[in-house]
Amino acid sequence: MGYQRRRTTEVNVGCLRLGADNPIRIQSMANTSTMDTEASVAQAKRIVDAGGEIVRFTTQGQREALNMQHISNALRADGYTVPLVADVHFNAAVADTAATICEKVRINPGNYVDPARTFKKLEYTDKEYADEIEKIDKRLVPFLNICKEHHTAIRIGVNHGSLSDRIMSRYGDTPEGMVESCMEFLRICVREHFTDVVISIKASNTVVMVRTVRLLVKQMEAERMTFPLHLGVTEAGEGEDGRIKSAVGIGALLCEGIGDTIRVSLSEAPEKEIPVAKKLVDSIEECASLREQAKASIVDDTVTVEFHETQWEDLQLKASMTVGALFIDQLAHQLIIKNDGFTKEKLTELADGILQAARIKFTKTEYISCPGCGRTLYNLEETIAKIRAAVSQRAMTDKRFATLKIGIMGCIVNGPGEMADADYGYVGAGVGKVSLYKQKICIEKNIPEANAVERLIQFIEEDLNTKIY
Repeated sequence: MGYQRRRTTEVNVGCLRLGADNPIRIQSMANTSTMDTEASVAQAKRIVDAGGEIVRFTTQGQREALNMQHISNALRADGYTVPLVADVHFNAAVADTAATICEKVRINPGNYVDPARTFKKLEYTDKEYADEIEKIDKRLVPFLNICKEHHTAIRIGVNHGSLSDRIMSRYGDTPEGMVESCMEFLRICVREHFTDVVISIKASNTVVMVRTVRLLVKQMEAERMTFPLHLGVTEAGEGEDGRIKSAVGIGALLCEGIGDTIRVSLSEAPEKEIPVAKKLVDSIEECASLREQAKASIVDDTVTVEFHETQWEDLQLKASMTVGALFIDQLAHQLIIKNDGFTKEKLTELADGILQAARIKFTKTEYISCPGCGRTLYNLEETIAKIRAAVSQRAMTDKRFATLKIGIMGCIVNGPGEMADADYGYVGAGVGKVSLYKQKICIEKNIPEANAVERLIQFIEEDLNTKIY
């Protein structure tokens, strides 16, 4: 059987329809301050002009939620009908306000009602656990009623890095925990006959992301749900690494017929994400067919696959999309890519990048960096470049630096959680302030930004020399 897309419910997001037989929709998220109407409108236009069909903004407070009306008015006045999405964390009341203004509201089950994470092992009795779910029910139903009244869609967006302590206490940091975090909310939506729901369930680790989405699809099928899915790899990074990692994770699922809308999260200008996402969508059927051929030809634990691309980015994306799932599922552990016009060294470098993105082997430093949003309080692209340069310089004399995983996060919403997969982390803590982490543990707070990169390198060196690492 060839490629066949999973059948889902159609969801109305303003004037846009997604799911069912509609095209796979492409979206991005603004990284401007939501209070800066002019900059936000200009960036939204650039995203749409590049081919983006949905634009999301962070709404961390009531001011930002209310200012979405001004952003919307300005866009509509200039003929832009793109649906706007409010991204809400930690404050359910903000979601209520945003639902009266925006076409869609994203809520995070990990912090919608549950208290902020402590990353400590907490114990819940069955009654205490049930009481917390009851709190969610009481808070979510009025929100759904507002959404019904205003014809507002919602996105239930679960992130690996922001599971609540309650979910962690029972399921741990697992795909099962991520799925249950989502299902708690979906069951309430179904009971309340609210169907304009899109789901995202993301991780920076492609293996966790793919396995979790597959598990969610099975669980929804078991409970007779057909909600559409939004796909993305969080904190994928930038440049070639970000593109490869996104194509491995998103592409693995698209080739299986899973996914109704996607975002390629790059630590770059949001409009640069759109052409990459479009290439993934346009390559689905070709890559799904090639994947089956590659799978059938596995010999001696090696996948050998041949392409005929003339553009390097096209080869990166198609190769990653074609073979990603084979390595995520550990059907093989070695990769040979053939394509005339590129050197053997270049093709080997690409193969190593795909194997690293699929968590098979690590041959270089990995940067787990977020794409930035209105919560980011420093220049993300400049900071990533500084950290890359500093780590590369140290790796020349200390090989231990060469295969580290370093998280670079704009804020704490997902930072410490997503950095569980990183060795060290650099997280925005406020205006001009940065906190440093070792995995989930904050080891130094509120360092002046001017000194933060130097201090990060110094701490890594000190930590490596203690041999605790």
